[in-house]
Amino acid sequence: MVEQFLRTLMRTTDIVVTGLFSPAAIAAVGLADLYARLPLRIGLGLGSGVIALSSQDTGSGAEANRDQAVTQAVAIGALAGLPFVAFGLLLGDWAIQVLGAGADVVRMGGIYLAIVLATSPARHVALVAARSVQGTGDTRTPMYVNGLSNALNIAGTVALGLGLGPAPRLGIVGVGIATAFGNVFTAGALLVAMWGPWTPASLVWPGDWTVTRQLLAISFPRILEGVATFVMDFPFNSILLVFGTEVNAGYQIGRRAYQQITAPLSRGYRTGTGIVVGQSLGEGDAAGARYGGWAAALLGLVTVGSLGVVLFVAAEPLVAVFTDDPETARYAVGFTRAFAAAAPFTAVYIVLAGALTSGSDTRTPFLARLTGMFFWMLGLSYVVGVRLDYGVVAAYAGLVAYYAWATVYVAVGFHRGGWVGRTEAMMAERGSAAGED
Repeated sequence: MVEQFLRTLMRTTDIVVTGLFSPAAIAAVGLADLYARLPLRIGLGLGSGVIALSSQDTGSGAEANRDQAVTQAVAIGALAGLPFVAFGLLLGDWAIQVLGAGADVVRMGGIYLAIVLATSPARHVALVAARSVQGTGDTRTPMYVNGLSNALNIAGTVALGLGLGPAPRLGIVGVGIATAFGNVFTAGALLVAMWGPWTPASLVWPGDWTVTRQLLAISFPRILEGVATFVMDFPFNSILLVFGTEVNAGYQIGRRAYQQITAPLSRGYRTGTGIVVGQSLGEGDAAGARYGGWAAALLGLVTVGSLGVVLFVAAEPLVAVFTDDPETARYAVGFTRAFAAAAPFTAVYIVLAGALTSGSDTRTPFLARLTGMFFWMLGLSYVVGVRLDYGVVAAYAGLVAYYAWATVYVAVGFHRGGWVGRTEAMMAERGSAAGED
């Protein structure tokens, strides 16, 4: 949770600093982040696969298989980041322009996107390496590395963005440079930790194709989930741009306020639940895995749900931190309260999705998110908001309905329990079942 808080604080700082420039700058960073989330989603997809295998093999004591999985995931992640480097450098301006943004937004967003995507391989490696280590039960090493990296990133954003002290005032370029530096630093530090004696997971020469196939089988639906989220973010942001640039900027601010307050807990619970469920399955304790998943979901519901109430009540002063533009602030408060209403659903969804992932089931969370975004977030926002002319209020309702649907879907999947047999079969196939040499 500490690690996630610091990472989210870094992204929040980006929005606060760019908010000092103009609403167009906020929109530029927000739209560029739509594309920057695609390598993030791929890295998280590979990370989901490796945390499942790493936790299961740690629980069963199959350290050789675990090290094969973490090494292969790191290598695949680095290679998968290369196409994004070319995309950012060659098509950055076009990528922002195609969304219907104005000239100022296109210029600023294209520059920012090119800088950030240039470090996509490092971002993938950082995500995968962190999940690899976390799967062993060591969540402190990634926290230390990411904590230092994010602190440097925040300092760089403020100094280079605003030109404080001896640093030049680079605006959005400075914000992008600070983010790029953080990606490279995190990846390098985690690789050094894994190469040395500082983490249980180690880097080895890759060569076990059964591990490769299972890693990709678990990761692929999670990657598809991320790609689907990435794709559907575009029409949703385009719908918001129909209502106005200030509406889109308000969404970016509301989303950031929500993530800063609630996301660290939800994501921390997801990681912790994944470790507990995966290691319990590795030890052959399916009942313990089930109990761990439901207990964590209840914990998330109570704690994150309570934070949602705080977020709803404190929406106006929180938004004031990001912008002093009255129209942007009005929409930002609306989106912040919509996210606050969805917070209890979001927490349960994230936790149970993490439990299912460590149970080798990434298809159920994928289908939950895909159907929820298509029918509720997009469908409700477009049909009611645009076609029936109810405006931005439909987008507020669509966000809440999307997370409520996704939560019910994963809860049913976790209750049915098909993930237990799938995990047992995969562990036996790669020779990691408890008691096997």
